[in-house]
Amino acid sequence: MNIGIIGSGTMGSGIAQVAATAGCKVKLYDTNQAALDKAKASLEKILARLIEKGRIDTAEKKRIQSNISYVDSLKYLADSNLTIEAIIENLDIKQKVFSELESYVAEDCIIASNTSSLSIASIAASLQKPERCVGIHFFNPAPLMKLVEVIPAIQTSKAVLEKSIQTISDWKKVVAVAKDTPGFIVNRVARPFYGESLRIYEEGLADFTTIDYSLKTLGGFRMGPFELMDFIGNDVNYTVTETVFTAFYFDPRYKPAFTQKRFAEAGYLGRKSGKGYYDYDENGKIIENSDVTLSAVDESLKEQIFERVLVMLINEAADALFLNIASAKDIDNAMTKGVNYPKGLLAWADEYGIDWCVSKLDELYNEYHEDRYRCSPLLRKMNREHKTFFS
Repeated sequence: MNIGIIGSGTMGSGIAQVAATAGCKVKLYDTNQAALDKAKASLEKILARLIEKGRIDTAEKKRIQSNISYVDSLKYLADSNLTIEAIIENLDIKQKVFSELESYVAEDCIIASNTSSLSIASIAASLQKPERCVGIHFFNPAPLMKLVEVIPAIQTSKAVLEKSIQTISDWKKVVAVAKDTPGFIVNRVARPFYGESLRIYEEGLADFTTIDYSLKTLGGFRMGPFELMDFIGNDVNYTVTETVFTAFYFDPRYKPAFTQKRFAEAGYLGRKSGKGYYDYDENGKIIENSDVTLSAVDESLKEQIFERVLVMLINEAADALFLNIASAKDIDNAMTKGVNYPKGLLAWADEYGIDWCVSKLDELYNEYHEDRYRCSPLLRKMNREHKTFFS
């Protein structure tokens, strides 16, 4: 199978590596020759490290490298069976690239976007044959993260969707099919992990370290929300939040936090700037604050923090199911395989009990009287009918 990748940045290069490893012939396109050279050198280092770790041998390294060629014109993608765009999150630019690309590729070539937040329908509208367009959203780093969201636009043909799912499955990825709505599954459902944690901080209930500590120790999350925002970059994470908030017609559940906005404005972006919610050394490691004694954190406070964030995540996952964004299985797979959550949120809801979820959300709503804390109709219905998500 011939694959064209548009954009040789971290994501595009990662997708190229995945496809090449699966035996596809890949052409990695970029207008910038220096970027192509950097991508080629980066792949050399990555594969060399895999040899050192004993995961591949020299022959496999050569095979993967031989499957990738580097090109500086879209015309070279003419023989592609599937193209995946991984460039800047700008609708106008993506539409322009897709329109030009369509003039070169065959009529049965699938044209896909790796966008994490833009409308697939809007991107597809730039094509003469919009039914060939689909969202294929990888997570960073693409070679390591198991999940890929596949998002059909309302124009996408059934055949294109099925072929896309089969191709990504053949690349040994876990596919979650999502409706073309803002944030798809992961970037929608994960918003409370950041947003509610920021809200807890802004209310003065706990500091960054305590909130992270609570969610890691009680919830089993690999990284706390403030560590993760620093890892992603406060500018990037804030922009995604703002985009989702706007796209959902300013639904208060997705309201951005002034704290994160101010950190982004100050240039406190996290690891990449050396300072965010934490300070970082030259190796990108957190410089520990000797004044914080986590062992002294009150257990009831930790529990309050964890349960508040958890129930908001569960509510978001339940609402995604209620609105047919994806199946229950795909929603839970998306969160465990896409962002490494320790459990699927709907499975977590079953474990705690649907009645517990409804009660917790009602407590928050009664305290704040904000629509942010409204309970999903699905949770209320399931509670009345004594149902679970997985039985």
